[in-house]
Formats: sequence, C-alpha cells, structure tokens
Amino acid sequence: MAMRSPLLNKLSLIFGPRPPLNWILLCLVSVFVLIALLGSSSSSTFDSVTSSAKPDIYTNYRKLKEQARNDYLELKSISLGANRIKDVGLCGKDRENYVPCYNVSANLLTGLKDGEEFDRHCDLSRKHQDCLVRLPKDYKIPLTWPAGRDVIWSGNVKLTKDQFLSSGSMTKRLMLLEENQIAFHSEDGMIVDGVKDYSHLIAEMIGLGSDTEFLQAGVSTVLDIGCGFGSFGAHLLSLKLMALCVAAYEPSGSQVQLVLERGLPAVIGNFISKQLPFPSLSYDMVHCAQCGIIWDSKDGLFLIEIDRLLKPGGYFVLTSPTTRQQDSSTGAKKGSMSSPLEEFTKKLCWSLLAQQEETFIWQKTVDSQCYTSSRQGDIPVCKGNDMQLYYQPLARCISGTTSHPWVPLHSKSDPLNSTELEIHGLHPDDFFEDSEFWKLALTNYWSLLSPLIFSDHPKRPGDDDPLPPYNMVRNVMDMNAHYGGLSAALMEASKAVWVMNVVPLGARNTLPLILDRGFAGVLHNWCEPFPTYPRTYDLLHANGLLSHIVSQKCSMFQLLLEMDRILRPEGWIILSDTLGPIEKARTLAAQIRWEARVIDLQNGSEQRLLVCQKPFARK
Repeated sequence: MAMRSPLLNKLSLIFGPRPPLNWILLCLVSVFVLIALLGSSSSSTFDSVTSSAKPDIYTNYRKLKEQARNDYLELKSISLGANRIKDVGLCGKDRENYVPCYNVSANLLTGLKDGEEFDRHCDLSRKHQDCLVRLPKDYKIPLTWPAGRDVIWSGNVKLTKDQFLSSGSMTKRLMLLEENQIAFHSEDGMIVDGVKDYSHLIAEMIGLGSDTEFLQAGVSTVLDIGCGFGSFGAHLLSLKLMALCVAAYEPSGSQVQLVLERGLPAVIGNFISKQLPFPSLSYDMVHCAQCGIIWDSKDGLFLIEIDRLLKPGGYFVLTSPTTRQQDSSTGAKKGSMSSPLEEFTKKLCWSLLAQQEETFIWQKTVDSQCYTSSRQGDIPVCKGNDMQLYYQPLARCISGTTSHPWVPLHSKSDPLNSTELEIHGLHPDDFFEDSEFWKLALTNYWSLLSPLIFSDHPKRPGDDDPLPPYNMVRNVMDMNAHYGGLSAALMEASKAVWVMNVVPLGARNTLPLILDRGFAGVLHNWCEPFPTYPRTYDLLHANGLLSHIVSQKCSMFQLLLEMDRILRPEGWIILSDTLGPIEKARTLAAQIRWEARVIDLQNGSEQRLLVCQKPFARK
C-alpha cells in the first residue's frame, strides 16, 4: 500500500477513508481564509512600507508563505487526485545558454546560408520543450552596480578560458580573465584602452568641445552595432546617454551576453537579411567600430537600413581600418574616383562631416526633399506605413520621409513639448495623467520590494552571511511599456536602473514616442521568445500584458516560461492585470516554482498585482 501523508491520515481518522465532498470543500475554504489573512497582513504594507521599514516585518515572510502554499497544494491533491498540479522540470545541461529562434544547425538544414543561418527564424523553431533553463554550475548572483559594470563572474557567461586565450589582442586588452571573474577597465582606467579619448574625438569631429556636450547637441540615443564588450556604451551611459548594443547571435562568447551580464543595454540583432525591430527615424547616432559589416555590399542595403534608423541630421560613426585602406587606395589624389562607400552615401544624401585616421562620420540630411531629387532618383522612396516594421526583409527604398514627423536632430525638445506629443497622437493632459500614475506606482513598487530585497535577502548554502545590497535591480524590462511612463518615473526618482521598453505587436505602437523620449525600446511579439540570452534582467514588469496575450490567443504558460528564462535568479516579477488573468498566472507561477502572492490594491477595482520572485535553486 502506498504511503499517505500525515495530513491525509488525520483527515481519514476524522472523516473515514472517503471523506465527503462538502467536508473537503469546507477545508479548502478554511485554507483560503488562512491564506487571505496572512496575505492581508503583508499586503497592507503596500501603501505604508518604506525603504526604512524595520527588517523584522518580513523575517518569516517566506516560511509562512511556503507553508501556506504547501498546505493548499496538498489539500488540492486530495480533491483532484491524478489531476494535481505538476511542477515544470529543468531543461538539459545543453540549454544553459539557450536562445530560441536561433538554431543554426536547423537553419542550415533548411538551406539558409551566407550568414542568414545566424538570423532569427522563429518560424523554423515552433517545436519547443516545456522546461526551465537551468543555471550553469558555477553561476553567481551578479555584483551590484557600480562595481558590476566592470567585473562579472566568468561562470555566468559562455566564454571559456580557452576561448579567451585564442581571441584577438583587442579582447585581451579590454578584458582581464582571473580565476572566476572577468574584469573590464573601469571608467577611471578607460584612458588605457582609449574609450574616453575615442568618445572625445567623436565629439570634436561633430563640432563639440567635449563628449559632455552630446546631450546639448541633441544626441541622446545611440545604436551601437557590434558593440564588443560594451565599454563604449558603458561610457556613454555614464554621460546619461542611452546607448543600446545590437550584435549578432553567437553560439559562444557572445557580445550581447557579456554586455547584459555587466547590466548594460543590449539586444540580439543582425544586419544580414532583415530590418531591425525599430521604427524609422529612431536614433540620433549609429555607431560601428570594427563591427565586421561590409557596408557597401548587397547594393548598399545595410547603409539604407542605417538611413532608415537615423533621425534627420543624425550621425553615422564608422571606425574601421578597412574603410581607411579603401579610401586611400581609391581616392589617393584629390578629384580621383571616389570609393563605392562614398558614392553610395552621396545617394543617401549624407555628407562626410569629418575623417580622422580610421574614423569617419557622416551626417544624414535634414532636407526630406533631397531623396526625391534627380540626383538620388535611383533609390526610390518607400510607400505605405513603415512605423511598425517587425523583422521585415531589408528594403531598397528610403523610409520615414512621409509617415513620421520629420524633426531635425537639433530642433527636438527635451522633454517633449505639447506639439510633439500631439504629433504622436497624445493629448498633453493624458500624457501628464499617465506620468503621475507611474510616479505613484513606482513609489508603491519600491515600498513593496525594498524590505524584501534589503532585509530578507536569502542565504545560500556555503555563502557567507550576505550584506544588504546597494542596488540589486540594475535593469528592468517593461514588457508592455505604453508611453514609457515607468522608465520616466525611475529616471525622475534617480534610481540607478535602465529600462528596456517593449511595445507588444498588436498593441498601439507607441515605440516612436518612447524612442523620442530618449529611452531604450523595441517592438516585440510576445507570442515568440525575446531576442536575449538567459538570466539577463533583474526585474520584469508588465501592466495589462496577460490580457493582451489572451486576446492574441497565445499561451500564457509559454509567456511565463520565457519570463523565467530571461530573468536572473532571485529576480522579481510584477504583473498588473484584472483578477481573472492574475489568478491563472498565479497557478502557473506555482508550477514554475516562483514565490508568488497576489495583492489587492483595495481601490474597488478588479485590478490586482501578482508579485513573484524567481528562486536561486529549484527544490
């Protein structure tokens, strides 16, 4: 005979071997009441707990919650029998760094070549295994900022000592591989690898006195293509610019994984066959330093994509010894034949602003009529709306001249004025109301999470007693960003975090507004996996995304599995939605083994919060 739990034995003594259904339901109701009482004592702190709250408020928080959850699941198993909730298992060791939609071997079997096998192909990766991506053996929680920007744990990324030793001299110069850490040059030491000097050079080449004047000159967003290990982006971030790294998927030693492990903005993206998931006229500057792209190949398609992404008057910065050699060999004498690259930039109405050694800077025209002149007639203007492009094939036409406000770089205002807001279809009063809402929401979020992060930080076996962290949240993904209000509230509150603002496909496309506000953002279909490596975000936030997923007839279970993949251990999830989707998500969270609780906002609405934490280890 199978062993029965002590709780089940007690019930048998009282009710007999087959307890009546009404008694079981009564027990379930009693447990729900107990959970509600425990939850209310904690949830009442939602509006009152501050970062200065006494640590003992949450001393037994996890133990009580875990006990209540275990009792609930055991009682539920009595009534449901074989249909009890089953925990999701762990994936195999080969999936420790798994990125869906980037299956190179499968892509090769379908005939993809010439680099397209490294591109994103979710349509070829429909089959998936319902499992949780496991931690690497030597994984450690990332160091807190600011130290964590310059030092990462080597066991957290897929870069072996042999790969490091076989890499080029540039890698060895920018990185120091110690026993269990990879150290990058700190900001004070950037003079050694030239990042600070390089940034200053770019500023001088566009007519500025220093790189501290980038913001004054209208440069607030930079797309850094093939960003290496993120040192240039880290420096720009220290100047309060938003520099987003975009690099191709790599099966090992990934640039994007290293940059995100440092807590810096990055996303996987290729310049091979498809457009990047950004609207036209998105960035003030696009930067490429030895990024490995042959820009004048494929009849200039890559340069046309850069033109699409640049705002009027924006800058394209290219540092490459190949470009210098090409320039010197084809244009050694003044008036001689220009290089193919120079000829094509003229067709795009770009002007070569400056050149020093291996660095070239072009500026995009501010005159939209230039593209329709007879001189540029061989590159047509795109037709139709190109604001919601999502991995469409690279197009040989000029975008953004008619479907988006053509605002020159030096004419934009910060913050956006009422005229610019109305251009985006947003009334200033609605924008103000949204901003005030997110300021209050952020205060509530921080009050709720701060006592848990600071006073109840879990101790793992073998570790010394942890010190209170300076800031365990370095980056946030807002999975349904609306107008970017959460990002703005974090900035105004001087929180040392940056936000990846995601606009879901099928929702109102507010990404042009978000990018115009100087924030990082991307368009994404949440019925598909996100283009990033596992364990790359500290906090995931989504307001209304669960209802959106249901409306799109996509799987909420697959969404939560994907959230688990991209969230680091001990990271946080805040989901805001109506009661129905929240309750369903809470059930799924139990399967994934998140620590979860529902919070009633007590404002008379159906809106609820589901606050979860991903455990370090699955039990």
